[in-house]
Parts: sequence; structure tokens; C-alpha cells
Amino acid sequence: MKKLIISLILPALLCTACGTINTNYLLQGGVTALQALTLTDAQIQSYVAQSVVALDARSQVLPSTNAYSKRLAKITAGLTSVDGIPLNFKVYQNPEVNAFACADGSVRVYTGLLDLMTDSEVLGVIGHEIGHVALKHTRKEMQNAMLTNAALAGLASTSNTMAVLTQSQLGAIGEAALNAQYSKKQETQADDYAYDFLRGAQMSPSCLVSAFTKLQKLDASSATQNVVAKLFSSHPDTASRISRVRNRMAAEGVK
Repeated sequence: MKKLIISLILPALLCTACGTINTNYLLQGGVTALQALTLTDAQIQSYVAQSVVALDARSQVLPSTNAYSKRLAKITAGLTSVDGIPLNFKVYQNPEVNAFACADGSVRVYTGLLDLMTDSEVLGVIGHEIGHVALKHTRKEMQNAMLTNAALAGLASTSNTMAVLTQSQLGAIGEAALNAQYSKKQETQADDYAYDFLRGAQMSPSCLVSAFTKLQKLDASSATQNVVAKLFSSHPDTASRISRVRNRMAAEGVK
């Protein structure tokens, strides 16, 4: 963390050596880094919750009476929280094969995913996505967004005051949620979380294998690539993920 802060301040120090002191850059860079690193969970959840409201407003959210929404409610029955964070589920009318979970517990599933997958496969994907929340990956994405997006610089951090986000800040956080780029290690950890999540629900992790296989086939088809969102674009090689789940099932005697 210290290296990260130093890397932001160093350019300003170099300017000082050249005789051109840029104190505004120095202060802005150092403070922004500290803000990103000291945000509380409550602040992050508050900011993300505000951005999700904006995301919902610009998306076609299906009502609870819709068949897709009823199906998702049935799939997620009893799934009320993760790591103490209350979960809320909604369906977006969108042909993309996608789903995402946010640090505030908001989970959004696209109709394209529901059309492609069985109930157990959908639950496996949801298990993976909420794994990112439970494992604090979504929190780190928010910190990264603050460090790389000018619109988010200056969000209050060390105080207990919750900032009311501007439209540009709402958009920046929403984009960070939709286009999260997790590391290979984080994706593997989320896969493991989904595996354990399914086992805890007395379900076979084989649904992860079938879900991954469907995504692999869909991604390989030039006719359907335009409806495949970034759900697994940053994930480890799909074939390796399938083998990893199968090997673990075999080692544990799970069918």
C-alpha cells in the first residue's frame, strides 16, 4: 500500500527537483490514494448503492410479477445475505449473457443468462458473483476505480460523512461494477466459493461444469458472440476451469 501512495506522489517530487513544485498534484495524489485505501465498508456500500439505483434507472428492470423475476426469486429463495450484507435480486431485460453482484449486495441477472441456463446453472453463476462480494474483490474494485478515475477523486474517506454522488461519479462507479476486471487468482477464488456454496446448498457442483461449457460454446460461436457480455472475459481459461471443478469433484467423491 505504501508503494502505491509513493508511486502517486513521486512525479510531483520529481517536478520539485526540476524547480517546478506542483503542490496541488502532490496533495491531490497523496490524499486520493489515502482515501481509496481508508474507505470504510459502510462508505463503499453507500456509494455503490447510489450507483445501483442509477444503473437500475437506465436499465429495463422487470417487475416482480414478471415470469423471469418469479423464476429468479425461486432460484434464490433463502439466499438473503452474504458476509452479513443483505442481498437483493433484480432481472434486467437484456439479451446479453451476464450477471453481476455489487459490494452493497445488489445482484442483477440478465434475461439472456436466464434463457441460456438451467436453474442450477444460474445459481452456480450467482454463487460465483456473490463470491466476489464475500471475498472483498468488489471492495478492491471500488478502490481501484478511485485511483484511476478522475470523477471519483475527492470522495470523503476518513470522516464518517457519506457523500452524495454526482452524476459523473454515479456513472463511474456503475461502469466499474459492470466492467470489473478481476485477477486470475480472484476468479479462481470465486470459482472455489461457488463450488463450496453449491455444496452447502446440497447441490452438485457439476452445474458449474455445464454452465462453463455453455459459455465456452457460446463464446466460440461467431453467430452469438455479440450477445456474450464480459461475464467471463477476464476469467481463467474456461477449459482449465472445467477441469479444475471436475478434478475437485473426483478427489472429494462428489457426483
